[in-house]
Amino acid sequence: MLNFVLCDDNLSILNKLDNMLNNLFIKHDYDAQVSFKSDNAEDVLDYIKTNKVHVLLLDIHLKSKISGIELAERVRKTDKSVYIIFTTGHLEYALIAYKVKTFDYIPKPFTIERIEETLIRLYNDMFGHANKYLTINSKNVIKQEDIQYIKKEGMKLIVYTDTKQYEAYTSFNKIKPCLPDNFVRCHKSYIANIDNIKDVETTNNIIKFNHNECYIGPKYKTNFMEVLNNYGNFSNNLDSVNNA
Repeated sequence: MLNFVLCDDNLSILNKLDNMLNNLFIKHDYDAQVSFKSDNAEDVLDYIKTNKVHVLLLDIHLKSKISGIELAERVRKTDKSVYIIFTTGHLEYALIAYKVKTFDYIPKPFTIERIEETLIRLYNDMFGHANKYLTINSKNVIKQEDIQYIKKEGMKLIVYTDTKQYEAYTSFNKIKPCLPDNFVRCHKSYIANIDNIKDVETTNNIIKFNHNECYIGPKYKTNFMEVLNNYGNFSNNLDSVNNA
């Protein structure tokens, strides 16, 4: 289990961050806990001396004799592996924070979406779980297994899941390197997740998912069908390939 320690001199923010993290641990099924939190830097130092801490979230500008930067420096002297994340409303401290090998810097006021983005990157960095999530903008981080297909519409992309749509102003060229092999270009305007396909109507060039469908373009059909027929997981999920 990963132990998170929080330090902020504002108790309201401290409790808010604690609640956000616990909700995200449950949402993503992370084996983690907030093992200690305090508005006092000395208490945090005392705790770290006798307990294993994996992640430390600190406010930079603490109203105490020890600043967040100084606290991080003292922790770094005894623990090179701890992940340090700073939260602060004082942008001028951002560059200084990186001197103590900071993993991330989260400006206040923060949102649960911003915390989630950092948490996912943290787990990816720790355990190599890259390609499990797709970040399309600062607000939306989506499990790749939930994506049915991605549609290009003008200057934006629309990511379709079984229950929701997400929009972002980006391009196929930017997100394609972040996607695993089960995401295949099937049309000039569509990338399909083969794992979630329920049926393919080759006569009408329609790919069907739960509650959604997209299309196969003539230019992409040969390659798409070849990938489809050679993809191991596809035969387990597909109901049928309809040639009628």
